[in-house]
Amino acid sequence: MRLKDIIDDFNILKRCHEYSLPLWQCPKFLFLTMGVVIIVGLSIVNLALVNNYIESPEVVALTALILTAISLVIAFVTTQVLENLASVSRMKSEFISIVSHQLRSPLSNLKWAIELLMSGRLGKVEEKQTEYFHILKENSARMHELISDLLVISRMETAGFFSKKTPFSLTELTKEIIERFSVFAKSSNISIVLDSRERTSDVIANSNHIQLVVENFLDNAIRYVKQSGDIKIKIENRNGKIYFEIKDNGVGIPNDDQKYIFQKFFRAKNVMKYQTQGSGLGLYIAKNIIEKSNGKIGFKSKENEGSTFWFTLPLIKH
Repeated sequence: MRLKDIIDDFNILKRCHEYSLPLWQCPKFLFLTMGVVIIVGLSIVNLALVNNYIESPEVVALTALILTAISLVIAFVTTQVLENLASVSRMKSEFISIVSHQLRSPLSNLKWAIELLMSGRLGKVEEKQTEYFHILKENSARMHELISDLLVISRMETAGFFSKKTPFSLTELTKEIIERFSVFAKSSNISIVLDSRERTSDVIANSNHIQLVVENFLDNAIRYVKQSGDIKIKIENRNGKIYFEIKDNGVGIPNDDQKYIFQKFFRAKNVMKYQTQGSGLGLYIAKNIIEKSNGKIGFKSKENEGSTFWFTLPLIKH
């Protein structure tokens, strides 16, 4: 952890604002207050005893009881605040899960209805109507993507989401994903090149989760290439880890936005110019999945030149 991150972690007012709590209910402030009370109280008692300021043992005992009572009150309030935060977090996850599931079926029905209308089987479709149907189809697809991402996030917060890990070939998984994205890439005048010279690229993780990460990286790379270009994917062994890298020559990420790129719902300001869709959740999900899989994730990018996203995973030694 960098020094800046450590200092930022001790910014109590900022943390309280993030939790939307008053200062006296903020866990960090309460823990700090409790620590100060204990340290100051014990220091006063010890100083008094050493210098014989207090001769009566009853006074010493009473002072100790008062300090203990204050500490217990602070600990009780802290516990209540943490329990409330946990309860709110659980209700939030349940709400997202329920709403997402309830919205999925109507959106699927809407998708099939739009495709049926566009097919012309129910009557001739005029050019202007087709244009509006395409707008409806794109927006329903965008809503479906958002709901899918919200469902993944709600599941990530459950205890067993990251528990299932099995060996699989990252190279083979990547080839399958490239094949599925080939039509999307060709329609965008983009070529995808996979460089994987390693004889083995077997990793231990949840293949469905890693699939989400690779799909997100590839989908972003295709979307953010301006007109045409190349996407290069590299898979190799590095220091006992499997290293995955995807490089594009797209719009890149502005320097000011790079520190927020893995946050929920964040999208760099320059991508809005190209009207690209996205929920702003994909990279947040990817970061959580890779880190929970005992890997690391990162990127380097320059605006108007492109981006390189990478991650590592533990390599299975045969």
